[in-house]
Amino acid sequence: MTSEQQLEQDFISKLTELKYVYRSDIRDRDTLEANFRQKFEALNRVHLTDAEFSRLRDEIINADVFLASKTLRERNTFQREDGTPLQYTLVNVKEWCKNDFEVVNQLRMNTQNSHHRYDVMLLINGVPVVQVELKSYSVSPRRAMQQIVDYKNDPGNGYTNSLLCFTQLFIVSNRSETLYFTNNQNSHFNFDADEQFLPVYRFADEDNRKVSDLYEFADKFLSKCDLSKMISRYMVLVVSEQRLLMMRPYQIYAVKNIIDCIQQNRGNGYIWHTTGSGKTLTSFKASTLLKDNADIEKCLFVVDRKDLDRQTREEFNKFQEGCVEENTNTETLVRRMLSNDYADKVIVTTIQKLGLALDSSNKKNYKDRLKPLRNKRIVFIFDECHRSQFGDNHQAIKEFFPKAQLFGFTGTPIFEENATYTQVDGEQASYKTTEDIFQKQLHSYTITHAIEDKNVLSFHIDYFKPEGKSLPKPGEAIAKKAVVEAILAKHDAATNHHRFNAVLATASINDAITYYELFKKAQTKQQAADDTEASPRFRPLNIACVFSPPAEGNKDIQQIQEDLTQEKQDNQQNPDEKKKALKTIIADYNAQYGTNHRIEDFDLYYQDVQKRIKDHKYTDADYPHKNKIDLVIVVDMLLTGFDSKYLNTLYVDKNLKYHGLIQAFSRTNRVLNDTKPYGNVLDFRQQQTEVDKAIMRFSGEEMGRAREIWLVDAAQVVIEKFEKAVQELSSFMQAQGLPTSPDEVHNLRGDAARAEFINRFKEVQRFKTQLDQYTDLSPENQATIDTLLPEDELVSFRVAYLETGKRLKAQQDKPGTDTDSPVDAVDFEFVLFASALIDYDYIMGLLARFTQSKPSRETMTREQVIGLLSSSANLMDERDDMVAYINTLQMGSGLTEREIREGYGRFKTEKIARELSVIAHTHGLETEHLQRFVDGIMNRLIFDGEQLSDLMAPLGLGWKARTQRELALMDDLGPLLKKRAGGREIAGLSAYED
Repeated sequence: MTSEQQLEQDFISKLTELKYVYRSDIRDRDTLEANFRQKFEALNRVHLTDAEFSRLRDEIINADVFLASKTLRERNTFQREDGTPLQYTLVNVKEWCKNDFEVVNQLRMNTQNSHHRYDVMLLINGVPVVQVELKSYSVSPRRAMQQIVDYKNDPGNGYTNSLLCFTQLFIVSNRSETLYFTNNQNSHFNFDADEQFLPVYRFADEDNRKVSDLYEFADKFLSKCDLSKMISRYMVLVVSEQRLLMMRPYQIYAVKNIIDCIQQNRGNGYIWHTTGSGKTLTSFKASTLLKDNADIEKCLFVVDRKDLDRQTREEFNKFQEGCVEENTNTETLVRRMLSNDYADKVIVTTIQKLGLALDSSNKKNYKDRLKPLRNKRIVFIFDECHRSQFGDNHQAIKEFFPKAQLFGFTGTPIFEENATYTQVDGEQASYKTTEDIFQKQLHSYTITHAIEDKNVLSFHIDYFKPEGKSLPKPGEAIAKKAVVEAILAKHDAATNHHRFNAVLATASINDAITYYELFKKAQTKQQAADDTEASPRFRPLNIACVFSPPAEGNKDIQQIQEDLTQEKQDNQQNPDEKKKALKTIIADYNAQYGTNHRIEDFDLYYQDVQKRIKDHKYTDADYPHKNKIDLVIVVDMLLTGFDSKYLNTLYVDKNLKYHGLIQAFSRTNRVLNDTKPYGNVLDFRQQQTEVDKAIMRFSGEEMGRAREIWLVDAAQVVIEKFEKAVQELSSFMQAQGLPTSPDEVHNLRGDAARAEFINRFKEVQRFKTQLDQYTDLSPENQATIDTLLPEDELVSFRVAYLETGKRLKAQQDKPGTDTDSPVDAVDFEFVLFASALIDYDYIMGLLARFTQSKPSRETMTREQVIGLLSSSANLMDERDDMVAYINTLQMGSGLTEREIREGYGRFKTEKIARELSVIAHTHGLETEHLQRFVDGIMNRLIFDGEQLSDLMAPLGLGWKARTQRELALMDDLGPLLKKRAGGREIAGLSAYED
């Protein structure tokens, strides 16, 4: 097996083949800075004094990753000693390929608090821009990622106070698997949070074949000009989030192909990139690259409806502040189209405004005013190829701008099978495909690709079958009451105990109204029947309903309805009844959420509904559940274009097919983490045939293979995998000479055995998490699962996993951990064990019921409450204190939930005070002085070494003895400080850790 050292040497040899210069002499901060100075002076044709260089170095080094990245890409100014300004760049920003490219290895950056060594660094003009961390074949590259995260989290690390602040990319590899990701602020650089903030990339060729081998990756990604383009062209600095973003390979190929098509003037084209693949970033980058093309007069990015106009404009400005101005009306659009201002070269507008501008019958005569642009080269990029208004404007654009090039994006192209009979370009009505209109496909990235790449999730589809002998035919509706009962019964499982939310797609506005009323009645009835003295067992769903009102001449509503075919049609019949129903729905919404929406301002209501669906990302502790939406009933709305990672379920009671089906299903499959293994679809119309047709048409792959990728395994298959994982766990325990019991995990001997237990049980939990969200488990399926691993035993194993994992993780995080140890290779996935149900509020509620004098049927024993608490990763840091507090409570004491919370707060305060008193006594300090010292640290989250010296001064010790006593004190005080910090970083504290 190739060692890490050999892999490093082989990789450096590969880079020298790619014309990098190997600098074996650069091994520390001084030699790194000396080399940078030499390159800087040559590039900028200047000789700096030592004092000037020191001041320049201090000016450019910035702990803020975003600002450092801007400095790397811009022309900057430095004031010399004689007062004259020096205009400089750190690298040749006009011709990046012409910079000097060097490779260094085993670079050591010793700072006051960290002593880090970096495997391989790539320098461009002496600036470190790429860090490569290599691991042996047996170690997952994810461990290298975690090592980088750990390095970045160390106070005073090299990324904050040296030239390493300019690092743009991290690459990790064990030779067979190679991944890369961007550098970022620590707030965007996190693996263990509920949501994974850090996008990780695998490079691929234009056909989406993965480039995993390190040496092939070097050929295709790290050649000097390729790396230059990646950094200078295909990284985006997201201004609004102060974040660096790397374009994914398929986005890069799409942009390249659009630019090539324009430069070679090869007509029109379209990009088939599946829903959820980041179309806005791709189009933004294409637009900005066109901005510097002198042959192009204007680039118009055309969207449909004002809400999409606003969203897209905000997205563009998020990538580059102020790059797109608002077009308040068609007059503004025309003025900007005629403007010579560079800021007006890229324009985001709606297809409706563009249509008015080219309408010769319009009284304001916009079309004549635009005549100076007739023979200019103008590029139109359409955010969706097949909006309803597109056909009406297509001919007008082609006739008025004969030199224009048109490009379209679509997640679901129109082929002959799914084309509708429409009139386009003023021709006789006919079936029009995407290719008919846009001539040629420039690049494709299908949903099959995206699922394989884990950029979107696969689907679990439950074709609901009502009880009874006569089953409904495909597409046939069943009784709405049965649908409501099924949703209320299955919603907990489908949404992982309300961690996620859902959409119910209905066939008409009348159906949506009926469903809304049925849910109100069913929930009221169930609450009344199930209330107990202590607490209700039934947790009602927060339900909203949204459909467009009759337009009645309202231009905003007319715009909204242009792509809401069913709603537009429904509102032609009995419009007053629909208005009345919508007013009632909005009034209920106002009462529920404390808002004051009106039907006259429908768009504001619609936006609020969308926001509350997305607000599910907040925990109930941070944002009470009463403010969120569990289920929203729709007809056409939200089934296209709406994205939320916390929406995971679609209930379907309408007939869908082809692109409409894919668009609707795709609302559920945005990636979050392992708590959301797939998108859930519960179909009440038996539409399996239509699903198969859609998969066949849009997969871009052979049908059998596509079904395997798109659809999760049937429940029975996952149960068999679960059974195998349980058996392997049992075999492992027996091989250790132990019974398969949670109580025996602490008897495992050696870190290798404990690490193996972590890996074995992690797979058990992964399959259990998947099964928990299946809505089609039969009673027999459930019985099999319970037999394989009873719930009580599963909970106890989860406790053992968390205790063992916490212990090994602390060991793994210690500086100087042996990289060949079995612990170093373990990937702890605590998110798998984070329960949406078992949070702080839930435990407080359980404790209140536990102490009631007349416990309800939900009351649990003290041991059961402790078991639940210990089995969830949510409260790992609180567990010991909570358990100690629970053991002080008495059943029958009748405490309210508020009294429980206040009591727990007092308990923690008193416990900390006792611990501090013991520490003070042990080390000969005054408790009051130690308390003030600790309070000062927690108020500022900064550990001040001078204040520690002041604290120890009354002991009258010499420097050597005082140093020993300080270290002994911090051995006891450090864990308490970290616990009180609750995961927040205390600057300077790591200097006193092992």
